[in-house]
Amino acid sequence: MTVAEIWTLNIGTVPNVDLSGFKVEALDGSIGKVDEATYEAGGSFVVVDTGPWIFGKKVMLPAGVIRDLDLDTETVFVNRTKDQIKNAPEFDEQRYRDQDYRNKLGRYYDRGGAGYTDRS
Repeated sequence: MTVAEIWTLNIGTVPNVDLSGFKVEALDGSIGKVDEATYEAGGSFVVVDTGPWIFGKKVMLPAGVIRDLDLDTETVFVNRTKDQIKNAPEFDEQRYRDQDYRNKLGRYYDRGGAGYTDRS
C-alpha cells in the first residue's frame, strides 16, 4: 500500500452511513468508538475516542487501515494491533486536517506501524 492509498477506503461497496459511535476493533481487541469519520476522496479517515484504553486520547486512523465494517453490530474492524495504534503519532486536534500532519501519519501506517520516527 502506498502513502496515498492509505487514505482510501478499500472494502468494496461503501455504505452511505455515518460511522460516528461505531465500535472500533483492532486485530487484538477493542480500541474505542468512532468520534468522526470522513469519506473524502483520497483523504478519508476516522477519529477514534479511545476512552480509558489510552487515557481518553483520540487517534486518527487513515481509511486504508479499515478492513471491514459490520453494520449490524455497528463495528469498524482495522488491520492494525492495539500497540501499532497506541504508538502512532499523537492526534493533533489543531492540525489533523493539515497535509503535513497527514503525510506523517500516512508514512507511519503505510509501514504497518513499524519504525516510526517523528520527522515533522
